Amino acid sequence: MRTVYRVILVLVVSTFLVASCSRKKNSFVSRNYHAVTAEFNTLYNGYDVLEQGRTSLNESYFDNYWEVLPIERMEVTDEVMLPGQSKSELFSKAEEKAVKTIQKHSMNFQGKEKNPQIDEAYLLLGKARYFDQRFVPALEAFNYILYKYPASDKINQAKIWREKTNIRLENDELAINNLKRLLKQEALEDQDLADATSMLAQAYLNTKAVDSAITQLEVAANATKRNDERGRYRFIQGQLYNTLGKTDSANYAFDKVIELNRKTPRIYLISAHIEKIKNFDYKSGNKLELLERLTELEENRENRPFLDKIYHQIATYHLKNGSDTLAVSYYNKSLRTNTQDRLLKAKNYEILGDMSFDKLLYRDAGAYYDSTMGNLVVDSKPYRVIKRKRDNLEDVIFYETVARVNDSILELVSLSDVDRVQYFESFIERLRLKAQEEKEEKERQEAIERNRGGVAVNNVPGGQQLSGRGVPGQASMFYFYNPTTVAYGKNEFVKIWGDRALEDNWRWSSKGGTGTVNNTSSQDILASASEDELYDPQFYISKIPSEEKEIDSISKERNFAYYQLGLIYKEKFKEYPLAKSKFKTLLNNNPEERLVLPSKYNLYKIYTVLGENDEATIAKQDIVTKYSESRYAAILNNPELADTEDGDSPERLYEALYEQHEDQEYAKVITACETYINKFDGEPIVPKFELLKATAMGRLYGFEKYSKAINYIAVTYANTPEGMQAQTIENNVLPILANKDFVEDNMSNNFKVIFKFQDETLLEAKPFQKVLDTVLKNIKYYDLKTSLDIYDQSTALVVVHGLKTAQVAKTFDQLLTKEDRQKIQVPYFVMASENYQIIQIHKNLGIYLNRTNK
Repeated sequence: MRTVYRVILVLVVSTFLVASCSRKKNSFVSRNYHAVTAEFNTLYNGYDVLEQGRTSLNESYFDNYWEVLPIERMEVTDEVMLPGQSKSELFSKAEEKAVKTIQKHSMNFQGKEKNPQIDEAYLLLGKARYFDQRFVPALEAFNYILYKYPASDKINQAKIWREKTNIRLENDELAINNLKRLLKQEALEDQDLADATSMLAQAYLNTKAVDSAITQLEVAANATKRNDERGRYRFIQGQLYNTLGKTDSANYAFDKVIELNRKTPRIYLISAHIEKIKNFDYKSGNKLELLERLTELEENRENRPFLDKIYHQIATYHLKNGSDTLAVSYYNKSLRTNTQDRLLKAKNYEILGDMSFDKLLYRDAGAYYDSTMGNLVVDSKPYRVIKRKRDNLEDVIFYETVARVNDSILELVSLSDVDRVQYFESFIERLRLKAQEEKEEKERQEAIERNRGGVAVNNVPGGQQLSGRGVPGQASMFYFYNPTTVAYGKNEFVKIWGDRALEDNWRWSSKGGTGTVNNTSSQDILASASEDELYDPQFYISKIPSEEKEIDSISKERNFAYYQLGLIYKEKFKEYPLAKSKFKTLLNNNPEERLVLPSKYNLYKIYTVLGENDEATIAKQDIVTKYSESRYAAILNNPELADTEDGDSPERLYEALYEQHEDQEYAKVITACETYINKFDGEPIVPKFELLKATAMGRLYGFEKYSKAINYIAVTYANTPEGMQAQTIENNVLPILANKDFVEDNMSNNFKVIFKFQDETLLEAKPFQKVLDTVLKNIKYYDLKTSLDIYDQSTALVVVHGLKTAQVAKTFDQLLTKEDRQKIQVPYFVMASENYQIIQIHKNLGIYLNRTNK
């Protein structure tokens, strides 16, 4: 019986407790039960998951130390999230815990919340949404706390988080006002004060108020209890002082970071050291002491993860001290650390590229610039700057190679038969030695491959055999798993084929890499030679050009390359000594007449810049005396013409022609372009005139002539911007324009009414258009416009635009009043817009009219 009573008692007590813990009852037991359950169950788990997500967010975030760091380590993306989606499962789970707390433990009686943990749940909800980058819902959660729980002990935190969210939503001015009010009204302390002032500093940074941001960061650094935050705030202070040019204050802030030592993340410590080193005064500072500090950073084992930055700074030190070899060595060391800092990689490559360019190693410079662009954001400003350098270098590499190769060919042409035999015997001897070395290298590689399994057994503990991938117990001879054989194969490919791009038809001689030009054809000669021919001097002698026309062509190509190099070095790179050397070499090579005068004038300009006044006077006198009727002589006699763009300057003439082209004066543009192309032959402006002439020819004569003109520009001026543009047009635009097939009317939703004026009525087109414009204003329900389009030299078309159906277009005259119809007596025909485009491109209006009249 006693057992039965006990069971009944337990059931009664349990029933009483469950009933008393109901959310519907405002009792002491219920309030405390739900408060304790919420705090130590769902909320605890929710904050635990939130912290995991925040830690993961911080670890995945990569700070850009080349710019001022943000206060909070969080990357905001523009990715649009659909309802129900989340950027992180952890934040989604934290949000679920907050919602569960509110749903299961909220005790709202007569508009008042009796569970003191619900405001904490809404705070968790807002934080989870904030880190999940759903800022508007997060703002709603924080605002709900401020509205519903004004007496909450979390009210200040809610206000701070609300302003953090406003800052993310770019409401910086609102955040500044609210945070300043909070700091004024509330006596914030410790972490709350640090959070409020740090966020205020971020808002000031966003609004470019740097001084105010520094002040707030000082307060935040002193108030925070977290050393990682203190180190970050102090480091940002130093960066901001640097932007203001206050080096001493910046160094003081960096010293504060360094004093924290192991209390703050190592990256802040190393970055503070590096920033101080960047501020070093190389003119008055102790360089030996600086080198000792750099060496100490390099040798400290704790700094190994940051050697990429340290090596870069050591390289910069050696570069500024004129130790180029050491600088190159350390820049390469920085790159070999496989740094994840893409901007650091880009800077290393760019500096190495600049150094190579200064040493005239153009191919190496081009490769370095390519690597630089590979580590920059495409189409960003730094990317465009490097791309411009690389594009300019492309021309240098091309023309330097042309000049070098053609000089070599012409030198062979000038040799006697005996000298040619001696030259190629020496060349063949070098070929034999090279072949022998390659044979020995190949045998050595084969021996390595044969012994590779045995070596692996000796090197792996326990006698396990390693494959090419380093997997025990799996012997593999796959070629690409062995870096030695891969490197050997790459070298062999370059030796035979040159630097070829990865594309179809890569074996064609025209597909040679940058700077290979005629060198590729020499590789083709070697590749095509038989074993007997390969070591026969007469085989190579037979390849030397012998016809006068061919030799003359090579000489002209060489001379033009020297002229272009002179211009590039003078105009683009300001390398005046190099430019002078190229122009003088050109004039000594008996160039064609069109290059002589521009070269002499450019030499005069270079002498003036270099301060070689005697040489400049001689060059000026030569031009004025021998070419007194030239434009250059006119400029030298009237120097003010060189400082202002007079009416005869190529640029002004081009602008005037372009305006004529816009006015559809195509025949005049073509004639004038031909005149100016001859007048300014050899100058950089010529390709512009050629492209303008091609466009005018297309508008006046149609597709065929336009296609031929574009092809001519693409071939003749291949390495100019206009030539590249022409090549793009030829590849991408001309195939589309080539279509001559007319479309049926039912396939179009845009039609034109066309009035044709030809031969003797041509001059009536413009007055007629004015009358038509006045008439169209009286038409209701249609927004119609007109244009006067030149069809060919003897035909103009007045076109009405804006009609959507063929039926309305064909009954166009029915839209006019009786009086207006009297003013428009010229017959018209109707055409779909697509067909109108075709007849203007291919000049086949007659074919279209015959087709429609059948």
